[in-house]
Amino acid sequence: MITTERQVKPFLKWAGGKGQLIDQIADYLPDSLKEGWIKKYFEPFLGGGALFFWLAEHYDFEEAYLYEINPAVNLCYQVIKKDIKKLLKELDQFELEYLSSSDSGREKMFYQKREEFNTYLRRKAANSFVHRAALLIFLNKTCFNGLYRVNSSGEFNVPFGRYKNPTICNEENLLAVHHLLQKAEVICGDFALCLEHANSESFVYFDPPYRPLSSTASFTSYSKDIFDDSEQKRLRKIYGILDKKGASIMLSNSDPKNVNPKDNFFDDLYRGYHIERIKANRMINCQADKRGEVTEILVMNY
Repeated sequence: MITTERQVKPFLKWAGGKGQLIDQIADYLPDSLKEGWIKKYFEPFLGGGALFFWLAEHYDFEEAYLYEINPAVNLCYQVIKKDIKKLLKELDQFELEYLSSSDSGREKMFYQKREEFNTYLRRKAANSFVHRAALLIFLNKTCFNGLYRVNSSGEFNVPFGRYKNPTICNEENLLAVHHLLQKAEVICGDFALCLEHANSESFVYFDPPYRPLSSTASFTSYSKDIFDDSEQKRLRKIYGILDKKGASIMLSNSDPKNVNPKDNFFDDLYRGYHIERIKANRMINCQADKRGEVTEILVMNY
């Protein structure tokens, strides 16, 4: 029997991360995965990678293909996979400096590191990969709400977060992530690239930037490219191609019926497929009274 207990956790805090939903998602995994027929795993919107880490602990894939379109986040995965000792050393130094500083010193350090990180992004620097990865993890652990957000220029713009004792260097978890990534190929690119390797022995999990539930909840800025309805429709075409290939597919997204019961955007877009609604908690919202339980959708072709 597969337990949903999680040991390895995402090394980045991630808006819309699936850590809280693993127990529910596990109930809808394809039987072909549970029976050992699935040989390849694909996650074309990697982000925090919560589902990959859980699946990699519980199932023995022959191949795993992980896609992350944001170059800075992709680089972080690559460094953890290939240069974990150097990364741990740098993060440990960051943590020591941060925790030994005053409140004002911590804030000053945060904005200095944020500017340094954005300088690398602007110049598209090809050196200091470990340092750039360390900067990203540091910012993620010390910024407001652990939110990864960029502006239209692709620069990280989240403000300082006031945490008392944030864990910046979680050595045990980072080493575990390093171990699991050895069985995966991490690719920087568009979700459509999964078509190159997917076949009938594949399980593909799509977790795209969610369609906003309202005009004021348009969080689609994991990268400088906005994921709008036209992208949702392009994703539907890729979903259909994979279905014809015989792959098992699961897709997560927001449920517009939380706001408008008559909004059938996804019900119409994925008509003919198996759609389930699961419960989730809003984790990032500037209005406390708007945080609470909502439904999200799972779309499966099995």
